[in-house]
Amino acid sequence: MILAGDIGGTKTTLALCDDHGVVQREATEKSADWASLEHIVAKFEPGPVRAACFGVAGPVVDGVAKITNLPWTIATASLQAQLGGVPVKLLNDLQSTAYGMLVLPDASFTVLQPGERPEHATIAVIAPGTGLGEATLYHDGHRYHALPSEGGHADFAPGSEDEIALLRYLRGLYGEHVSYERVLSGHGIADLYGFCRTRADAPEPEWLAAELSQGDRNAVVSKAALANRDACATRALEMFVEILGAEAGNLALRGLATGGIVIGGGIPPKILPALHAPAFLARLTAKGRFQNWTRALSVRVALEPRAALLGAAHRATLV
Repeated sequence: MILAGDIGGTKTTLALCDDHGVVQREATEKSADWASLEHIVAKFEPGPVRAACFGVAGPVVDGVAKITNLPWTIATASLQAQLGGVPVKLLNDLQSTAYGMLVLPDASFTVLQPGERPEHATIAVIAPGTGLGEATLYHDGHRYHALPSEGGHADFAPGSEDEIALLRYLRGLYGEHVSYERVLSGHGIADLYGFCRTRADAPEPEWLAAELSQGDRNAVVSKAALANRDACATRALEMFVEILGAEAGNLALRGLATGGIVIGGGIPPKILPALHAPAFLARLTAKGRFQNWTRALSVRVALEPRAALLGAAHRATLV
């Protein structure tokens, strides 16, 4: 048996899997309720395992990770001692998500652009959710490896006059450095709405103001946009989709991802109608001399919310 985990600032999910990475038992805890991952593992009682792998929400350096939004430090040495000395691997959560894309069935994806996916070709993975994650899967002739990345924190590059104005607006909120994550994340949707509202001729509708004051602003904006109930919300989601398409194409170019692009994360499955609109692929493929190359890429959205957990389980099977 192997132990897999998806460790985030909000929740921690552990799974006991067979040697093929198939989940046999699973449990989720609120991360903030616990002092450490070791305490959650102890409660889970995995029993004897031959290996363990955890995807963690933060960078991993020399087998140690500090979790974003939690006062946790996770170290492979401590977990190995707790689990009886078995091999333990820590992955950045987007590495884990990327590995998950290798094991999901075709039914767990929706296709935005059909294209060939040559065997063993490099794959780009971009995942907007609480933050923006990016990773690249490459094959070494024997198996795939997921390259870690903090590409979501790279400089946001406007691609239109509206986006130039957006950059100025976001600099007013966050200072000189504006990353793609400031736009392509849950909070980014709310900020896009705020930007669009500053340019609107009409005041904010009372019903929308009430919903925004009581609930998750990002979810409220997305819901209003998908129902086409407010022009500013609709434009905010359109801009989100356009910028996501542009950055997904950028990531594919950087890694020469002839194996295609996979859109992961928690947001895309919730806004599928917007991603199916022409603007997403129009921006993804608007790459000048490489537009024909990007138009031939496979582009898919992953619908499985446990991709990171399943990816950690898959990586553990390789130990």
